[in-house]
Amino acid sequence: MANINLLPWREAQRQERNKATLVMCVGIWLLAGLLVFAGKTIMDMRIEYQQERNRYLETEINKLSKVIKEIETLKDKRDALLARMEVIQTLQSNRSQIVHVFDDLANKLPAGIYYESVSKGAAGFEIKGKAQSNGRVSALMRSLDASDWFDGANLKVVDVVDQNGALISEFNMSVQEERKDQSGANAIENL
Repeated sequence: MANINLLPWREAQRQERNKATLVMCVGIWLLAGLLVFAGKTIMDMRIEYQQERNRYLETEINKLSKVIKEIETLKDKRDALLARMEVIQTLQSNRSQIVHVFDDLANKLPAGIYYESVSKGAAGFEIKGKAQSNGRVSALMRSLDASDWFDGANLKVVDVVDQNGALISEFNMSVQEERKDQSGANAIENL
C-alpha cells in the first residue's frame, strides 16, 4: 500500500470547519444583535406610544377637572342663591305677621295694664309691664291664650310694689308666637 499522508488534508478540512463555525457564530451573533436591536426599537416605540396616550389622558383629565371645579362653584352659588331665596321667602311670608302681632298685643290689652317692654326672642315674646291688680294680669294671659297669634302665655314673675302710695303689680311673662301656615311657602323647595 502506498504511503498517503492525510494530515494536511485533515488540517485543511479542520480549518474550513473552523472558518464555517466562525462565520456561523458571527452570523448568529449578528442575527441575535439585530433581533435585540429590533426588539428594543419596537419596545421603545410602544413605550413612546403609551406615553403619548398617557399625556393625552392627563390633558383630558385636567380639562375635566377644571369643568368639575366650575360645576362645584356653580353648585355652591346655586345653594347660596337658594338659601337667599328661602330667607327672602320666609321674610315675605312673615311680612304681615308682625303687624298682626302688634295689633293683637294692643287689642288684647285689658284696661288697667300697660306694657313697659316687649322683646322678641327665639321662643317667642318677653313682655314686661305693670298692672293695677293680679286679676288684670290673669285676664291678659287668658286673652293672649285665646288669640290667633299667640299661644302658651307663661307668667314668670309678679311683684307687688308701692308706687306713689298705690300697690301695683309688676309682671314679666313670656308668650309663644303661633306660626301661621302660609300656602306656597315651600314652593321654592319643589324646584
